[in-house]
Amino acid sequence: MTETYKHSYKSGEILMTSLSVYNTGYQRCEAGYQWGPGVRDHYCIHHILSGTGYYTVGEKTWKLEAGDTFILYPGVEVKYYADQQEPWEYAWAGFMGTDAASIIRNTGFLKERPFLKRGNVPDDQIRNGLEQIYNAKGNGYEEAVAMTGALYSLLSVFMHYHEGEDQERDAKLLYVEKAENYIETNYSYPVTVEDIADYVGISRSHLFRSFQTYMNCSPKEYLTEYRIQQACRLLKETGLSVSAIAYSVGFENNLYFSKAFRKVKKTSPTEYREKHRKKKE
Repeated sequence: MTETYKHSYKSGEILMTSLSVYNTGYQRCEAGYQWGPGVRDHYCIHHILSGTGYYTVGEKTWKLEAGDTFILYPGVEVKYYADQQEPWEYAWAGFMGTDAASIIRNTGFLKERPFLKRGNVPDDQIRNGLEQIYNAKGNGYEEAVAMTGALYSLLSVFMHYHEGEDQERDAKLLYVEKAENYIETNYSYPVTVEDIADYVGISRSHLFRSFQTYMNCSPKEYLTEYRIQQACRLLKETGLSVSAIAYSVGFENNLYFSKAFRKVKKTSPTEYREKHRKKKE
């Protein structure tokens, strides 16, 4: 039986504004080892070094193997777990910053297909990039800059090979991704669909059609569900009152927040919090 291990590093308080490595590491998982369902507040790229596992986003589950690379998007609930017979081993790098979303939009990763199969990008370049990030780890400012530099280099590899595919991105998809980025950054403010459409630079009806094509929902539904996701995280992880959480995720009316929460989660915010507190006990 192959021995399992985990080597990981999490950055301290020194984080660059534009792009920063949040965590990095290597892990060989035990059979069936699972993370989630859960939500990260940062991007995280995993490259599979050996073995097999499964990655679930929403109703979709993909089987991934050695040489494949998958990404976690901030605010998106995911689950991933190792195969029972051939559990995977992977390296990862988590990151955040104002440059992150725009860079990822220029790689081959898509929210609808958040992984790259083996061969899209040379395996050795991904491995080397992740190794450089890990080897540069440290709590000092110099190390933080070195990790960020290595991360930029790795992301540029993904961008290079995506451009090499010479594929034109559909304009509607670009509108949706730009809107998602705006929502991720501004959901805590009382923004409206009109604000999102103005930011993207298209009409509200055009934005609606774009979301229906790629997300199978309206921009308003997506914004509401994203806010509810963030509210769930705050209900589980903080002691903030329900009204404070409502305000924190962009709802100025507490009653409307409760109705929207119940519509999405089929329970009230208070009941949701109590249920998850009992799970921890």
